[in-house]
Amino acid sequence: MSDSDEKTRVTTIVQKSLGDEPRPRGNDCLVVIYTKEPTLLGKRFVLEGSPFKIGRGAENHIVLEGDSVSRRHVHFEQRGAIWYAVDDNSTNGTYVNDDQITRDIALANGDRIKVGPTIFKYLSGADVEAQYHEEIYRMTIIDGLTQAHVKRYLLEALEKEIIRARRHSRELSFLMFDVDHFKKINDFHGHLAGDFVLKELARIVQGRIRRDEVFARYGGEEFAIILPETNLDGARSLAEGLREKIEQSRFVFQNELIRVTVSIGVSQLREEDRTSMDLIKFADERLLEAKRGGRNRVVG
Repeated sequence: MSDSDEKTRVTTIVQKSLGDEPRPRGNDCLVVIYTKEPTLLGKRFVLEGSPFKIGRGAENHIVLEGDSVSRRHVHFEQRGAIWYAVDDNSTNGTYVNDDQITRDIALANGDRIKVGPTIFKYLSGADVEAQYHEEIYRMTIIDGLTQAHVKRYLLEALEKEIIRARRHSRELSFLMFDVDHFKKINDFHGHLAGDFVLKELARIVQGRIRRDEVFARYGGEEFAIILPETNLDGARSLAEGLREKIEQSRFVFQNELIRVTVSIGVSQLREEDRTSMDLIKFADERLLEAKRGGRNRVVG
C-alpha cells in the first residue's frame, strides 16, 4: 500500500487541568481540635461525600449543639481536586483561620475552621494518617483555642524548671492571671466573643514573652507563665507590662469593642517551697489579692 493510499486518523486530545479532574475519594478529613463537647474532642470526620454538612439540625453529617450554631451552618463541597467551605447564611458566621468567610473559600491543608465554639482542622494529602496522629499528640500539649500550652504541660515543665533552678542556684518566677469579669463578657457579648477575647489575649502574651518562658492556659480564663532565671522584680516588671498592654489593646468582635483587663499574681521560688504546687499556690493567693484589691493590677 502506497503512502497516498494510507488514511490518516485525526484524534482530538482534550487536556484537563488537575482541578478539573475529580480526585479519587481519599481520606481528607476534619479533626475536632477544640470543643465544648468533650466526646467530640479529637474525633476525625472523613469527607466521604459532597456536600458534607455541619449544623444544629439532625440532617447534618456533623451535628453540633449550642445557640451559636445555625440549623444549617456550613457545608463542604468538592470542586475537582479542591474542597471548599461554604457558609450557609449562618447567623454567627463561619471562620477559616480566624477570618469570617463571606460565602465560600478554598481549603488548604492545615486550615482551621470555626463553627460556633467548635474548631476543626482540615487535613489532606497522602500522609493524612500521620498528620492525624501528630494532631492528636499536639492536642495533649497545646490548647486548641488559644494555642497556649495546656495545664498538664505547664505542670511538667514547672517541675523540670524547679529541679534545674535548685541544681544551678538560679532564680525562678511564676505568673498567674485571669480576665477580669470574664463572665460579664460572656453574658453581655456572647460566648463566641469570650472565645475571641481569650484567643486574642493569648496572641498578645505570646508576642511579649521569650522562647524559654512557658505560657499556658491553666483553665477557663486563667493563664500562667513560667519565668526561668527571673527574679521577683523582673517578674513584676513583665507582669505590669502585660497588664498595661492588654488594657490598652482594642478587642473588637463583630464590630463591638470589648474592654479587657487582667489581674496578675506573681511568685518566686523560695527555699521553703517543696513542690511546684507551693509556687503555684503562692501566685494564686497573690492573684486573689489583686482581684480583691479592685482588679486590673499586679500583686507579688
